[in-house]
Amino acid sequence: MNDHTPPSPDSDGALDFFLRLARAQALIVRRFDSALGNVHGLSFSDYQLLYQLQRAPGARLRRIDLAERLALTASGVTRSLMPLEKIGLVARQADVRDARVGYAVLTAAGQELLEHASATAHAVGRELLQDAPAEQLAALSAILGRLAG
Repeated sequence: MNDHTPPSPDSDGALDFFLRLARAQALIVRRFDSALGNVHGLSFSDYQLLYQLQRAPGARLRRIDLAERLALTASGVTRSLMPLEKIGLVARQADVRDARVGYAVLTAAGQELLEHASATAHAVGRELLQDAPAEQLAALSAILGRLAG
């Protein structure tokens, strides 16, 4: 045999999949950051936070629930919310029954910006996926869903 390529220690392809996934994730975030930042002044992380709030009942979530949905720590969510609160996209809301519980709430300004940013995000998503067949997207979505829980 004249092939000088060493055998892959990743015979089932799992490691290769995750290395490619990590690289793809970095490139995807960079592309969304660029488009959302240039047009709307949002990072992709900001967009995801606003999107999660919008999907929640009453457009509000406890900070700990928001952290879970974004795969962040509680302090990471607090750091992410602060600049969005300062510019009026998100507000704090206390729980009327338990003062220890606080909510992050999407404001009207946040909702409006999110609607405009969503059009940009959809366009970026379509551009990145180009002509990927629906069945491939469904299979990959299922795998990612299992990984993300």
